[in-house]
Amino acid sequence: MAESSNRTQKPDSESRFYLRVTLIVAAGMGAGGLLQWLPLELSAWRWLPLSLVYLVGGYRIALDGWRELRDHRRLSIDFLMGLAAAGAAAIGSPFEGGVLIFLFSLSKTLEHYAMARTRSAVSMLMDLRPKLATLVDAQGRETGSIPVEHIEPGQSILVRPGERISADGVVRSGGSDVDQSAITGESVPVRKAPGDAVYAGTIAQGGSLVVDVTRRAGETMLAKIVRLVEQAQEERAPAQHFIDRFAHPYTLAVVVATVIVAIVPAVFYDVAWGEALYRAMSLLVVASPCALVIATPSAILSGIANGARYGILFKGGAHLDLAGSIDTIAFDKTGTLTFGRPELVEVVSQQDRHGNAFVTEKPDEGTLGAGARAILRVAAAVERTAEHHLARAILNAARDQKLDISSAEEFTAIPGEGVSGSVEGRRAWVGNERMAERMGATLGLLLPGWTAEQTAHARSVVYVGIDDHVLGAMAFGDTLKHNAAATVRHLKYEGIRWITILSGDHPDAVRAIAAEVGADEVRAGLLPDEKVDEVRALAARSRGVAMVGDGVNDAPAMATATLGIAMGAAGTDVAIETADVVLMSDDVEKVDYVIHLGKRARRIVRQNTIFSVGWMLMLIIVTLTIGIPLTLAVIAHEGSTLLVALNGLRLLLGRPHPPTVPTANAPSRQ
Repeated sequence: MAESSNRTQKPDSESRFYLRVTLIVAAGMGAGGLLQWLPLELSAWRWLPLSLVYLVGGYRIALDGWRELRDHRRLSIDFLMGLAAAGAAAIGSPFEGGVLIFLFSLSKTLEHYAMARTRSAVSMLMDLRPKLATLVDAQGRETGSIPVEHIEPGQSILVRPGERISADGVVRSGGSDVDQSAITGESVPVRKAPGDAVYAGTIAQGGSLVVDVTRRAGETMLAKIVRLVEQAQEERAPAQHFIDRFAHPYTLAVVVATVIVAIVPAVFYDVAWGEALYRAMSLLVVASPCALVIATPSAILSGIANGARYGILFKGGAHLDLAGSIDTIAFDKTGTLTFGRPELVEVVSQQDRHGNAFVTEKPDEGTLGAGARAILRVAAAVERTAEHHLARAILNAARDQKLDISSAEEFTAIPGEGVSGSVEGRRAWVGNERMAERMGATLGLLLPGWTAEQTAHARSVVYVGIDDHVLGAMAFGDTLKHNAAATVRHLKYEGIRWITILSGDHPDAVRAIAAEVGADEVRAGLLPDEKVDEVRALAARSRGVAMVGDGVNDAPAMATATLGIAMGAAGTDVAIETADVVLMSDDVEKVDYVIHLGKRARRIVRQNTIFSVGWMLMLIIVTLTIGIPLTLAVIAHEGSTLLVALNGLRLLLGRPHPPTVPTANAPSRQ
């Protein structure tokens, strides 16, 4: 981690170095310019401050150019700038050369500052980790403080209210709301209780925690995030690779063209040597593709930093670029569009013993009525000591409805049928149709039809009764995540052409979810290798396909897709290793922001490229036809570089927001 931190701080030190160089060059240039306007006997002294400009600023330009030539056997943009400045001095225009060195140094300073800003997310994350951790023994007694680098798995730490958690681990005792926005990007604190995972760098609010450490400092989720962002910033986008390959031959071409412009007019067209050399130096300046070189990295690195701030980790500039090309998305269902756990979705309360009428209610529509609450209270009392997954769903629903839950006596579990117990002296039971028959109860006329309807949606149904009377029934299903439907609709608004759901679940359950979110296609009952085949088929008929999953059984499909997006990857090593984009939280709406960031990055790179190439061509044409003063050429060239860098930095702005369903006449965000 120390090495990682040093790499993070390097851009800041480079920015400070270039700033010092720029200030010295500015002072020398100002003094030289002032002396140049004085009488002739004093103007000769302008060479003294301008020599300082060439020595301090030109040395760095020459050094960077030499390193590029020595290490990579190619000429760089720095070489062109150094040659232009030297040429200006050679033809008797040292001040114009000084202006070029100053603006080039200023441009370098601002570029390094911009890149350092895009890396600020990493340095901020490094600052999140506390320096010390408070150790406790098995009884929870404090035993002293140690540096976080020395914490070992198996040790226990105490986290007081308001403190940052110093290591990844599992809560042993205590409870607290934890702000984990630095890791997952969630804006709302998450309640942590015994058995819940917590992460280094998050903040305990309102309660103390005793945490059993599970990872060393260098292996925490925070450390993984830092490494991912650093690696992403080092990996270049395809457009940047093209520009890198283009730079060397282009530089050679510019040098050859400059020599031709300097010699041919003077030899063949009776143009004064001084005028020819002056125009050649102007050409050398305006033909340097500085703006084009910075066009891609300024946007890509800003986009990566923006995503990291909100728990969206791109593994490289290429993946941010690819996100802007996606027109097809495949979603896993369980754990991605849905919560992946059963929840109470509907309650039926019978109105008479013969089942001639009943009332249906849904918990998500608010407080249940008296009949449904009575059924839920009886079921919760019987299931209070049970351990199966529907028991947990019943108890969670009872707590959500703020019901007082009593405990049933004489609890009995009958495998494959249900459970029963004594509640207020009567035999209460919860189970399937066989359990009802065992208790001598009949379902009546209407419940079987309702049950068939729920089963068609792949929901689990249990009946609740007392003695031989069926009070009603409850249906449990895997519920849709908040904003999942709005996210899918908004992705269409972002330009996604086709959305499909790939799931290993029952076809009825998948079709029901697809109908709710508005997906175009359903593929259900799939094994992991069959998901891979489906992704390949989608890729064959699209510009690019993204696979969104939970990173475990969806890993092969994510690896096959153009872009693999892992949902809720905090603590999931498989997701971090496999996916191209890692969403640290379970917020499905961030998939929409991934696509939005990719499109913005592509749009800004395209803007920068068109502007820089167009501006450079215009300056070249003006220089070769009517001519342009060297000072104006320098300002026009370096000004375009600064504009491109600032345009790229716009990607640092913006944040994810809950997607809304756009109106028919709403303008597209594209």
